[in-house]
Amino acid sequence: MRLTIKVAITQPHIAPSISKPNPTFSSHPPTPTLPFNKSQLAWHRLNHPSLQFNSPKLGQRWTQYQGINHWDGLLDPLDDNLRSEILRYGQFVEAAYQSFDFDTSSPTYATSHYPKSTLLTRSGIRRSGYRVTKHLRATCGIQMPKWINSLSGVPCVRSSWIGYVAVSQDKEEIARLGRRDVVIALRGTATCTEWLENLRATLTKLPSEMGGDNNGCMVENGFLSLYVSKNGTCPSLQNMVREEVARVIRSFGDEPLSLTITGHSLGAALAILSAYDITTTFKNAPMVTVVSFGGPRVGNDKFRGQLEKSGTRILRIVNSDDVITKVPGLVVHDDDVSCNESVHVSGLQSWFRRIVEDMQLVYADVGQELRLSSRESPFLRKGDVATCHDLKTYLHLVNGFVSSSTPYMSKTTQYQANAWL
Repeated sequence: MRLTIKVAITQPHIAPSISKPNPTFSSHPPTPTLPFNKSQLAWHRLNHPSLQFNSPKLGQRWTQYQGINHWDGLLDPLDDNLRSEILRYGQFVEAAYQSFDFDTSSPTYATSHYPKSTLLTRSGIRRSGYRVTKHLRATCGIQMPKWINSLSGVPCVRSSWIGYVAVSQDKEEIARLGRRDVVIALRGTATCTEWLENLRATLTKLPSEMGGDNNGCMVENGFLSLYVSKNGTCPSLQNMVREEVARVIRSFGDEPLSLTITGHSLGAALAILSAYDITTTFKNAPMVTVVSFGGPRVGNDKFRGQLEKSGTRILRIVNSDDVITKVPGLVVHDDDVSCNESVHVSGLQSWFRRIVEDMQLVYADVGQELRLSSRESPFLRKGDVATCHDLKTYLHLVNGFVSSSTPYMSKTTQYQANAWL
């Protein structure tokens, strides 16, 4: 069913500038036969114009916007410079979606449409000042029976393109940023095998090569599998990330350097795992920041503690109406029982907590949260599950958010998008 949705988008005075579409790259890949891409479920195939970044000069303040002080004083109200940087990193994730081949009938299904040299421009970002240096792939750890392919009619690929690494190279952009920035951009769930991994929601111990010996750190089974699994033709996402980060540190380690890992949905979870792995593996790692959109929970409280101890900064952008940010598992606080005066209720809570803990389903939220709401937005008063989780919805909300007391700007302009439901 094809549905036209009109939304009103606010226009902050500092935001990426939008130009007319580049006619050379106006065509889009075929529509997939199955809607595995969560970013296509709601705002499908926007006439998406080329984006030229027009952000403020950060200079020596760059560490503040990368979260050195946990974004203290910048989130409520939302600082315009930070808004611009969040939108900029969100567009890197959108480029990962735009580059991915979702067409299950295509011989290049689950790969990138574009080579490294043209990926950013052909996916809509022009003159970003960044150069893509590496394609990234993730491999499913589940061994699928061969008969599944013939029964479902959908290719069950084990390894698929999931994102890229890009390094700022333009002198003017480096001067604006105040340092050389390395971006790792990761898309959300797109293939049936990735969906199956998402369902493996129980916690599991980190492997020893990720510092998981006796530190109590546990993470979601499926996310870890996608990060560390490999096969005979494709190395693991972990190895690819480590290899490229090592190369970047060798090449640019003598100058101001930052590593920004950004992702949506599954990509947000893998971004957090990547950040943990990098800070654990590289003692000379640059400042590591995660900017996540609509991310699920990833690990337990021990995992969160290790992330905080490592100095990793995580900005978790959450839509209150997005169910994906509330799963998997449960968050159980230590004071839930002690603060309850009813002995009977307290006993039930203790019993329930023990059950959840035994099932390895007690998670912890990580990072500093920027909480938004579709319901409070003047241009998204109603939305289904897919719309609330969509990356473009997140970028629209960030674009118009003011503060918790004045959620959204009143000045709006109409914007039309085609949604496939």
